[in-house]
Amino acid sequence: MARTKEFDPDAALQAALELFWRRGYEATSMADLVAHLGVGRASIYATFGNKHELYLKTLDRYQQARDPRLLRELSQPGPALPAVRTVVRRFATEAATDEKRLSGCFVTNTAAELAPHDAAAARRVEHSWDHIETLLHSALVRAQAQGELPDDRDPRALARMLLVLMQGLRIVGKASTDPTRVQDAAEQALTLLD
Repeated sequence: MARTKEFDPDAALQAALELFWRRGYEATSMADLVAHLGVGRASIYATFGNKHELYLKTLDRYQQARDPRLLRELSQPGPALPAVRTVVRRFATEAATDEKRLSGCFVTNTAAELAPHDAAAARRVEHSWDHIETLLHSALVRAQAQGELPDDRDPRALARMLLVLMQGLRIVGKASTDPTRVQDAAEQALTLLD
């Protein structure tokens, strides 16, 4: 007869996500995971695989939780540019708010820590960035079709610029204690949409 799991894998995955997000991959040991999750090492391996596999699963979970919000924000009916501006300003505000600033963005953290030498992590980071760029591009194309964005602007190039800006806001916001640095950068970038 098969044994039933003595822990909630969903809750354990969420707890692992929070620990990896706060500490990073390298700074989180299996002993840290065992202590934080309250789950034995053998159970972690049996359920999630090794530390790297668990990390990738937490990264997938993070993206699945964040992507629907961005889709909702950027695909609302009506004028598109106000939604784009709201998203960029939200990223800047989150990057400058102490509660969120110190942890940063889990995808951005992964890009800085693992993507240069970890192909699986790099693929997930690229997937996330492709998704954000596509959402921004779609909103900007819609804005241009509705007459909100001048015809001489390139929606794809603007989407890429905003993606890079938003990821940069997360990095600078995490390291800087001056909130005006990220807020001023966001506002200056948004002038390119006028």
